[in-house]
Amino acid sequence: MPIEKLPEQLINQIAAGEVIERPASVIKELLENALDAGATRVDIRLEQGGTRLIQVADNGCGIHREELALALSRHATSKIRSLEDLEGLHTLGFRGEALPSMASVSRLSMTSAVAGERNAWRLTGDGSEVMREPAPAAHPPGTTVEVRDLFFNVPARRKFVRTERTEYGHCEAVVRTQAVVCPEVAFTLRHNDRVTLDLPAAGEPAARVGALLGETFLEHASPVEEQRAGLSLSGWLGSPTQSRAQPDQQYFFVNGRAIRDRVLTAAVRKAYQDVLYHGRHPMFVLALELDPAQVDANAHPTKQEVRFRESRMVHDFIFHSLHKALAAVRPGAPPAELATSGPGPGSEPAPAVPPDGAGRPRSLAGLGVPGSRPGSVPGRDAGSWPATRSGGSGFEAAWAAFQPPARVADAGGGEYGASATDGGDDDPAMPPLGFALGQVAETFILAENARGLVVVDMHAAHERITYERLKREWEGTRVTAQPLLVPETLEVTPGEADLAEERGEVLAELGFELDRAGPTTLNLRAAPAVLRGQDTAQLVRDVLSDLASTGFSARAEGAMNAVLGTMACHGSVRSGRRLTLPEMNQLLRDMEATERSGQCNHGRPTWVELDHKALDGLFLRGR
Repeated sequence: MPIEKLPEQLINQIAAGEVIERPASVIKELLENALDAGATRVDIRLEQGGTRLIQVADNGCGIHREELALALSRHATSKIRSLEDLEGLHTLGFRGEALPSMASVSRLSMTSAVAGERNAWRLTGDGSEVMREPAPAAHPPGTTVEVRDLFFNVPARRKFVRTERTEYGHCEAVVRTQAVVCPEVAFTLRHNDRVTLDLPAAGEPAARVGALLGETFLEHASPVEEQRAGLSLSGWLGSPTQSRAQPDQQYFFVNGRAIRDRVLTAAVRKAYQDVLYHGRHPMFVLALELDPAQVDANAHPTKQEVRFRESRMVHDFIFHSLHKALAAVRPGAPPAELATSGPGPGSEPAPAVPPDGAGRPRSLAGLGVPGSRPGSVPGRDAGSWPATRSGGSGFEAAWAAFQPPARVADAGGGEYGASATDGGDDDPAMPPLGFALGQVAETFILAENARGLVVVDMHAAHERITYERLKREWEGTRVTAQPLLVPETLEVTPGEADLAEERGEVLAELGFELDRAGPTTLNLRAAPAVLRGQDTAQLVRDVLSDLASTGFSARAEGAMNAVLGTMACHGSVRSGRRLTLPEMNQLLRDMEATERSGQCNHGRPTWVELDHKALDGLFLRGR
């Protein structure tokens, strides 16, 4: 067949296949246009999950009459003029494909008014290449876009549209996501003439986050506010105990744009790796701000994926910021102080944010954070808990060497001792976890603090304490590579073999010594000593896979942590062991001084608290 140029209408329909996947894709593109136009209120109306009608009305700057038809032309935009504008992008939309793609697969109507002009103008289309002349209309300043009968002229695409309920769920998720990052904008969502979401403009980001994720999320979340090397991260990390079965409450924004990225996902997963129960997903709202020249937002037609110029630096910054915030979560720790920090030595100021108004991507920079809790009480070294019990007086004699001072100053200048009678509800010397009262079933410690009753799983708590001590000791030494008596031969792909040669230094830092023996063959001559007995060959393949996809790997560290976790589990006090009150109190003090002591390294909770109100409710007191 001869080569021919495709008709304009077919070109638009092909582009629609990339940009417009389902009704939710239309809403996303129209919301971005509204926000780029400086809208402070956006109203969305849907019928039949968006397949019959999608209407998005805003109070933005509007479009002039002579530009309406141009707005429906491919690659026509007001947001970039040159390559420099594309590299320093400050807007959500910029490709100029969304509106013409919608017009090619639906019956589209666009009505717009510019403040100060006598009347508005309406432009309509029926899915063909022909657009009628703009006609006068009545409309307040702003723009309304109606998309009717989506995919009516593309039957093959319409077959892939799901049920009304499913499509509406995707549409609502898009609105919620955009509402999180734009607290200053009011959003209303109507479905089949029923208001399903009404979000007034919020003065503080926390109010909007609480309205969408619930006040319980904010009460238990850890705030994040970090700036370093031109990167700024802000938001909230959900408590590990608030995890979910699906990753449906995870919001990550880069320069105001909601995105999905492997680098960011890997950093979050690594930060939660030993505090989250297996198979669960954390809740979080995070916003990353950086120089637009350092991120490519033009990597995907739907603009939901980005590429970072320095992906390793971004990964490490996010991981360390989140790791720090989660480490600060322990009894009595003030998260707002421990989880935040200003620019450190050698850091650069955060990137400038464009002024409010049209063309400004919304962001969560400068998030308000929940109130902090009372200060923490310094305790003994986390490794002071004896790992074994010899029984009788021998154990008591060994324990005497680990006894804390009779009274220890707390963060506020108070003191506490080893007796439960030293503190009370109004006693400032009461430590966060209080003082032990006794044991239940030789498994749980009961303690009383200023707020009520504390129940501690002594094995889970001591497991976390021991695990953190082992990790600190391990991090203080270099990875020791142990030569193998007989080198192991690995069959890999040619690309993995090339990568092993190129990244030999990185692999050596992880404790692996590899030689290339052929186009697809590697000889493993040494492996980390702590991983003795593990499947190191498969670990090498996994590390190479990570290096190929993201440029770095945490596989070896994860495997090492798993070994340390097993050692901590077997070396911790177990159920069925009777403890004395001084031993129980020392465990409580060590918990207060240990990072991430709210969960064991398997993600299970280590302690719970019943305040006085909850205790009264159990016995119907006050009714």
